[in-house]
Amino acid sequence: DNSIDDKSSMHLGLNHSEADRPVLEEGVVLFDNFDDQPESIPSLCIAVIGATGELARSKVFPALFALYYSGFLPQNVAIFGYSRKTLADEDLRSMIEANLTCRVDHHENCEEKLNEFLKRTYYVDAGHDNKDGMAKLNSKMAQIEGICAANRIFYLAVPQEALLDVALPLSDSAQTKHGWNRIIIEKPFGFTSLSSQRVTQSLLSRFEEKQIYRIDHLLGKDLIENLTVLRFSNLVFEPLWSRKYIRNVQVVFSEETSAETQGRYFGNYGIIRDIVHSHILQTIALFAMEPPVSLDGEDIRDEKVLRSIRKVDIEDVVLGQLKDASGDVDRYTKSMTPTYFAAAMYIDNARWDGVPFLIKTGMGLMENRAEIRIQFHHVPGNIYRERFGHDIDLDTNELVLRDLPEEAILLKVNNKVPGLGLQLDASELNLLYRDRYDVEVPDSYEHLLLDVLDGDSHLFMRSDELAAAWSVLAPILHEIDQKSVAPELYDAGDKGPINAYYLAAKHGVRWDDGC
Repeated sequence: DNSIDDKSSMHLGLNHSEADRPVLEEGVVLFDNFDDQPESIPSLCIAVIGATGELARSKVFPALFALYYSGFLPQNVAIFGYSRKTLADEDLRSMIEANLTCRVDHHENCEEKLNEFLKRTYYVDAGHDNKDGMAKLNSKMAQIEGICAANRIFYLAVPQEALLDVALPLSDSAQTKHGWNRIIIEKPFGFTSLSSQRVTQSLLSRFEEKQIYRIDHLLGKDLIENLTVLRFSNLVFEPLWSRKYIRNVQVVFSEETSAETQGRYFGNYGIIRDIVHSHILQTIALFAMEPPVSLDGEDIRDEKVLRSIRKVDIEDVVLGQLKDASGDVDRYTKSMTPTYFAAAMYIDNARWDGVPFLIKTGMGLMENRAEIRIQFHHVPGNIYRERFGHDIDLDTNELVLRDLPEEAILLKVNNKVPGLGLQLDASELNLLYRDRYDVEVPDSYEHLLLDVLDGDSHLFMRSDELAAAWSVLAPILHEIDQKSVAPELYDAGDKGPINAYYLAAKHGVRWDDGC
């Protein structure tokens, strides 16, 4: 049965038009029962550019299959892998199957669904000229689409240096004229403000803003999506979301792994361009935004406060660099590329004036951790203050939104310990997702790819947001590029630079390390 269920069609956001059976070249078969396809549903082609790379193999293809298995992709979908390697369709299918680590691999009919998915997967050899390669991709897509109404998604899983070499020929030769076209671009988004601006101008000369989806997989976490839900759908929190009640906000993202630092961090982009520029600033923007008029992606993006974030003072920044396990000291004298970043940021508007946003992110640290910690002001004239002794922070209410090490929402409240006498305790009301919800948590790529299908752009950076983020970080990056700031070295598995704790104390904040 190749019919499309209501759930699938609901998530396509497509225009209906008449469609006839396509004329395929001999030997090319997409659907066994194409006549059974609803004629009012446009076909969908998804091309993964850079199909043989690690990102495509380990993340993009498994996410596409998970969406297909769960019914979020239409049955009349075709998946194309595009790269310069000489491969056949069967080679691509074998590669996808071998690397499939999808979350649904133990469910019913997974093998059957996988075989269906692989039959709809094709390979296009780009050759040495992307102009010819994109024309070849377009021809193969058109051959499968026939004269049907057709929509296309292009996932550009390529390095930033190759982005325009792929995107510009794509715009000229591979877009459909019978539906919508959307392109997905991976972070980091440029190396400097100027280079990013040039790339943006080139893209906007060929594509409309609404076609461009700048993806950051970390923004596909439930933690991020829950920010607006928790605030705007709960009366208990919405009135508190301002400087009147919130004392400080901590955004922490740390990873144990240090494998990527050898290339991307030490030699190239570093953690500021890769993590802070997109993930951290977008998290702050979504947390601190004004109420949007609707859940429409553009309405949400209009209310983000990136332009209100003050340029970061170098005195409010701590840089760190992971020690080389090989003991090669010389590499640190030649590179200033940080693998750790902590900073105090401020938002200059009426809602958040004076509230420090402390951010901390690094590689090769003691644990994988991703959370937003909101500390509230002390209760004015607290009559129970003496019960907490000298540590007045014990009576500070906190709200913690956590993704790692386990998904949870925690609320720290003051409570009387049961028994005789009046002994107080700071306790946590906790909502652990594993205890409350018996569901599998989708991978962030699944979430974001589904948003692209829906045309939902609120978790993707718009061009003006991109420029505003560069404006916030440009002074720091300039100082680093001039080698006027030396990162503090730290050991793998450690907490990171000690200066991060002095920085927090300077702004009246105490880091919570989950100890």
